[in-house]
Amino acid sequence: MLCVCLDAAVSQRALRRACVQGALALWVGASGAQAADTGGVAASAAEVVLPELQVSAHHAAPSAGPVGGSAAASSGAITRQLIERRPTLRPAEVLEFVPGVIVSQHSGDGKANQYYLRGFNLDHGTDFATWVDGMPINMPSHAHGQGYTDLNWLIPELVDRIQYRKGTYAAEDGDFSSAGSARIRLVDTLPQGLASVTVGERAFVRALVAKSQALTTGQLLYAVEGAHNNGPWELAQQHRRFNGVLRYSVNEGSVRQSLTAMTYTARWRATDQVPLRALDAGLVGRYGAIDDTDHGRTARSSLSYQRRQTLADGELQLSAFAIASSLDLYSNFTYFLDDPVNGDQFEQAERRRVVGGQAVRSWAFDGAGQETTNKLGVQVRHDRLSPVGLYSAAGGVRTGTTQESRVRQTSVGVFGENDTRWLPWLRTVAGLRADQVAVAVRASVAGNGGERQAALASPKLSLVLGPWAGTEFFVNGGYGFHSNDARGMTAAVSPRTGAAVDRVPGLVRTRGAELGARTELIPGLQGAVALWQLDLASELVFVGDAGDTAASGASRRRGVELNLHHATPAGVLFDVDVALSQARFRQDQGDAPHQGRDVPGAVGTVVSLGATQAERGPWFGQFQLRYFGSRPLIEDQSVRSPGTTLASVRAGYRINLAVKVSLDVFNLFNRQVSDIDYFYTSRLPGEGAEGVADRHLHPAEPRTVRLTLSSSF
Repeated sequence: MLCVCLDAAVSQRALRRACVQGALALWVGASGAQAADTGGVAASAAEVVLPELQVSAHHAAPSAGPVGGSAAASSGAITRQLIERRPTLRPAEVLEFVPGVIVSQHSGDGKANQYYLRGFNLDHGTDFATWVDGMPINMPSHAHGQGYTDLNWLIPELVDRIQYRKGTYAAEDGDFSSAGSARIRLVDTLPQGLASVTVGERAFVRALVAKSQALTTGQLLYAVEGAHNNGPWELAQQHRRFNGVLRYSVNEGSVRQSLTAMTYTARWRATDQVPLRALDAGLVGRYGAIDDTDHGRTARSSLSYQRRQTLADGELQLSAFAIASSLDLYSNFTYFLDDPVNGDQFEQAERRRVVGGQAVRSWAFDGAGQETTNKLGVQVRHDRLSPVGLYSAAGGVRTGTTQESRVRQTSVGVFGENDTRWLPWLRTVAGLRADQVAVAVRASVAGNGGERQAALASPKLSLVLGPWAGTEFFVNGGYGFHSNDARGMTAAVSPRTGAAVDRVPGLVRTRGAELGARTELIPGLQGAVALWQLDLASELVFVGDAGDTAASGASRRRGVELNLHHATPAGVLFDVDVALSQARFRQDQGDAPHQGRDVPGAVGTVVSLGATQAERGPWFGQFQLRYFGSRPLIEDQSVRSPGTTLASVRAGYRINLAVKVSLDVFNLFNRQVSDIDYFYTSRLPGEGAEGVADRHLHPAEPRTVRLTLSSSF
C-alpha cells in the first residue's frame, strides 16, 4: 500500500495510522450500504492511494470499522479492493470471502459449485441465499437441486462489494437464507478500461475486456469474457464459456439507477466422483472417469433494473429483473447398479423464465431523543419451467422420460423492520416477515400434478449493546425457512418405482439464535466472535438425481465462529477465520446399519488464514490457506471423509502505471485431497447385482499455475 502525505504538518504517527486504517478498509467487518457511500476513514483527506485502482481515498476506505453499523456479529461486507487481490480458481469462490464458507466442485466446471457453511452441506445452495444486483440467484424446483446457485457467469473484476449475513435475523432475507445470505453488488463504473489475458496449464486461457464510458446523461459499462479449460482430467474437460455484460447507470442528485443486461453460455465434458475401490484397484486413475460420456451445457440471460432514491425522511429502493436460463446435465453416479446393460446415466434438464422485483421504503426520525428507522418491503418472484425433467440416458443421449413437468411457481414476501437506539448503549432491531408460495404442476406421471399453497410468518429480534471501549455485544434470534421443490409438494407416487409417497410441505420452518461480540479495542485489529444455534423442522428436499423427495427429519446445528483481521503499518492485512460446528438430527435416521444422528456431509471445522500485501513499490501479493475438516458421510459416523487443506498464492509486479503481471498458484503444496466425498452404493462391471457401498470422491485439482497480464487503458 502506498501512503501519500499531502500536508507537511501531518505527523509520521498520523501517517502510519492512516496506512493501518487503509489496510483495514480492505476488509469491512460490518459496515452497511450507508457506510460504504459516506466514506469513513480517510474520507476527508487523500491519505490512502491505491495506484493500481487509481481511486480516491473515499473509495479506498469505505468504512471506519466494524463497530456501530451492524445488527449481528456474524454479518459484514467485503470491498472490491480485497476481492481483486485474492486469486480464485473458479468465479463462485468469491463467496469464500464470507467467513466459514467453503466452495468446492464435484463435476465439470460449468456446473454450479458445492457450498458448505455452518454445519451444512448446502448442496448447490439450498440454505444459502445469493443475490447479484438485486437478482435472486437460487433457483427453486430446479432440475438438479433445490436452490441451485450457479455463479459461473460472474466476472470477479466487476464485483464492487459483497454484503453478507448469517442466520435468520434479518427481515429482508427470505427463502434459502437459513444458514446465511450474500448480496453481491456490481460496479457502475471502472476508473480505467481493463484488458487482461490469463494463460495456464492444461489449456487454460481466459481473456477479459471491460471499460466504462461517460455519456451525456450517464455511464455505459461493458465487459466481454471468454475462457477455455481442459483441467487435469484424463477426459479433457473442454470447458468453454462466454460472458457479456452491458450496464447503463445514472447518478443524478438524490437518484441512483442502473439497467444491466447479461448473457452467458457454457458447455463441458464432466468427470464426476469415482469410487475409492476403483482407484485402489487401478481401474481408473485419480483424475479419470467411470462414464466418459457425462457432459453438460447451460445458458443464462438477464435484464435487471435498480433504483435508489434518497428522500427527505429516508430512502426508496426499487428493483426488477427478468431471467431466462437453461440446463442440460448428463450424469452417472451409480454406473451399472440399476441397469447392468445400458448403465445408469441420466439427464436433468430444464428451461426456465423468471420475472420479479422488490420495493423497499425506509424512513428515519428522532422521537424523544431516540433514533429510529422503519423499513417496509415487498418481494415478488414468478418462475415458469417449461419443462423441467428427469430422463434416462446412455452414451450421452436421452433414451426415455422418468418424469417431465411444467411448473408455475409464485413467491411473495412482505416484511417490516424497526431499528431503534433507545439509549447510547442499547439498540434493538425488530422485524416481521410473511411469505407465501403458490405452485401449479403439470406432470407426465399420473397423480403427481396439481396446485398447492403454503404460507408462514417469521418474527425476528436483535439486541445491540454498546459500544464500550470499541466493543459491541449482540443477542439475535429469529425464524426463517426454506422452500421445497414444487414437484415434491404435489407428488403422490415415486416416478421411478410407482410407490406411494407423501407430499411435502411447501415451506419448512427454521429457528436460529446467536450471541456475539465485535471489537476494535486494539488499534489495527478487528475481531468478532459468534456462538450460534439453528433448528430445522425437517431436512426435506427434492432429490433431483432420483426424481422424488427424501425425508431426513428435524435437525439441530450449533457452533462457534471467530474472525480476526489485523493490519500492520507496512500495509499487510492478516485475516484468521475459524468456524466449528456440529450438525445432528433430533432423532435417529435411516435404516440399519446406518442408524445415527449425524447429518451426512456436515463440515465440523473450517479454518482460513490469509495475508494480503497491497502494492509495496512495484510488488504485491497474497497467500491463502484453507482447511475444511473430516465429516461424517453416513448417520452413524462409521464412515468419514478425510480433511482437506489447500493453499494458494499470488505474486504480482507492476511494470508501469498501466501494465502489471501476476502469477497465481493453486494447491501450492500439490496435496492429493478431495474436493468432496460421498458414501453410497454403486456397481462397477463384474460386481454383484446388489452393488458395493463405498466412498466416492472428486479430487481437488493438483498444483495449478496461471499467469495474468493486465493493462489499463
